[in-house]
Amino acid sequence: MAPGARYVVEKAEAPAPSPAEIVVKTSPAGPSREGFTRDTRPSSQGGLFSAGEKGPDVLDVDLAGLEKMVAGCTKCRLHETRTNTVFGGGSPSARLVFIGEAPGRNEDLQGLPFVGRAGKLLDRMIAAIGFSREDVYIANILKCRPPGNMDPKEDEIAACEKYLARQIELIDPVLICALGRVAGQNLLGTRVTLRVLREGIHHYNGIRVVVTYHPAALLRNPNWKKGAWEDLQMLKALHDEFTGAGRER
Repeated sequence: MAPGARYVVEKAEAPAPSPAEIVVKTSPAGPSREGFTRDTRPSSQGGLFSAGEKGPDVLDVDLAGLEKMVAGCTKCRLHETRTNTVFGGGSPSARLVFIGEAPGRNEDLQGLPFVGRAGKLLDRMIAAIGFSREDVYIANILKCRPPGNMDPKEDEIAACEKYLARQIELIDPVLICALGRVAGQNLLGTRVTLRVLREGIHHYNGIRVVVTYHPAALLRNPNWKKGAWEDLQMLKALHDEFTGAGRER
């Protein structure tokens, strides 16, 4: 597809569409189907790492160094109540990255992402499209648990934003799956609903982004699993298209 093209996802009516039934095409779509684009990379217009804001301590470290920085972070109030920071986990060369909202109680105790009931469901979701945790990378918008699992506050998100941006830059995936409204909104810098976010293919720093339900929401609302399955099928089809997976040799 040509750079800058708009992407529209046409989902099949069948309960469990195959990748072949999911068509991704360019189209002069209306606003409700048009993907969002966010770019925080350096530019003449500035950005997350623009002059005067970028810190060499963030931009000049590798993934292991970044994890050490996060472990010692005291930029917001959440460091006062955390047990552990939750940096992320999985393959540092993953082509597919999953981004959630924030660590929960179990994640805070273990220092690992998605290890509770929602994590077990995420494992099954990943396995359903042919991957394992070792194949992908999993992280969150926040690196510390908000007390009571409250929605992240703006200053908490801002404190973690450069960490996440650098983390994604180092992993360099071809595709990101944002899990839930909060992850999708904050990754893409928008406040539209989850329904709207699920309708398009978006871009974060040039990386395509698909948004689906958070596993915890699926545990509370099992009737949403059909829609989540359609999102996952789309995710798999896009992954295979962009990586060449499944092509005949």
